[in-house]
Amino acid sequence: MEEIQMYLDEAKELMEKAIKHLSGELLKIRAGKASANMLDSIMVDYYGSPTPLNQTASVTTPDARTLMVKPWEKSLIPEIEKAIINSDLGLNPQNDGEQVIINIPILTEERRQALVKQVKHEGELGKISIRNARKETNDALKQLQKDGASEDDVKRGEDKVQALTDDYTKKVDEILHKKEEEIMTV
Repeated sequence: MEEIQMYLDEAKELMEKAIKHLSGELLKIRAGKASANMLDSIMVDYYGSPTPLNQTASVTTPDARTLMVKPWEKSLIPEIEKAIINSDLGLNPQNDGEQVIINIPILTEERRQALVKQVKHEGELGKISIRNARKETNDALKQLQKDGASEDDVKRGEDKVQALTDDYTKKVDEILHKKEEEIMTV
């Protein structure tokens, strides 16, 4: 019985990781508002090695439509600009000699719909991860049954895994709904 609980705990942990990953990916999808997290995926060439932007500069949001990137070394300004331009974020940085300033453009209806599509895709990937955790756990439970665990215990374990799957799938749907609303709000 405690082996079954161990597998259930493992499944819950995997599903929790799927939710965390989804939330992190959705933070990168901009909803027309400036957010320092938007630049988390950007890598800057820092003396020949790719380094995350947030390890080479501080990123602030003075207002809802502006990001300010203040590098710890002024010599990095051109590298930071290049990294932002080459990213798939569609941002146009400018610098004033001290820092990089990024104005976040207002989203068009077409762009909003494309972002919603991207959000739904990320949500589906999250749900796939959750279902994979369910499948792995159910396979492990079936193996336990072959190894001598009672059929009733295994069935209860499978029911609990399904309940976990339903809960986490509902969480994904709630997160997606919130993000879609955020994107579609003008």
